[in-house]
Amino acid sequence: MKNYWQKIQLTAALSVTLLSSIVYCPALWALPVGLKTASIQFTSPPPPPDRGAAGDRGGAASRGCGSGNESLMALVPVYEQAVKQEQKQAISVTKVWGLTTVTHPTFWFFVPYNKSSIAAIEFVIKDESNKPSQTIYRTAINSPSNPGIISVSLPETTTALEVGKMYHWFFKVKVNCNNQQPAELEYVEGWVERVKPTSSLAEAIKQATPQQQVVLYAENGIWHDALNSMAKLRLDKPKDASVMADWTSLLKSVGLEKLAQQPLISIQN
Repeated sequence: MKNYWQKIQLTAALSVTLLSSIVYCPALWALPVGLKTASIQFTSPPPPPDRGAAGDRGGAASRGCGSGNESLMALVPVYEQAVKQEQKQAISVTKVWGLTTVTHPTFWFFVPYNKSSIAAIEFVIKDESNKPSQTIYRTAINSPSNPGIISVSLPETTTALEVGKMYHWFFKVKVNCNNQQPAELEYVEGWVERVKPTSSLAEAIKQATPQQQVVLYAENGIWHDALNSMAKLRLDKPKDASVMADWTSLLKSVGLEKLAQQPLISIQN
């Protein structure tokens, strides 16, 4: 069995090819459903090649009115990659990119500001594979009542994300920390790509419990599905210690452990 899985992983690794910065589809493989590690760890797939998926998940200094001096953050992985330039020294590029298997994924963001300090919130997702770019979805978001983590889901009425295509998203917050000054714009941005799971992974997910599904998604590099599944568990079982431990472990695996104790806030849009 061990050699069998090693062969599958080796085959998947060799099948990854360098495509353009817009079309990129990493290989996926299914782990055994019965596998339940002591802590959930996200396994990062190879990031898009070249300059694809450059973005910013946040983490810069707060405007001064955020809770605990925290800053706006997108709950997504980041990759630091050296990109070579012709006859020039390689430069470091921060890539913000995650995978999903669904046509209309959900995104999660930490908003550190009090409602009174927020002038407006907007979410935008674009298809930039052609010029001019096409806006898939744009919506105003109601401000959360208190600082915390909120979600934004693409409605089923919007265009479905295509397999193998990358989409550029933006989450923008206009913050007014001083009524004597105009509101300032804070934003985070990144990329999402839909992938088609292998038949074995799809079957394993179908048979798994909700917590096992998180493990399968995370260890196969499918970030958005892992995070959304884990967030649903936390909302359904807010006092379950094992769920909280898994939530913390998942965030820690992508360097976001400081957000683990932040509340998940439901908003109406």
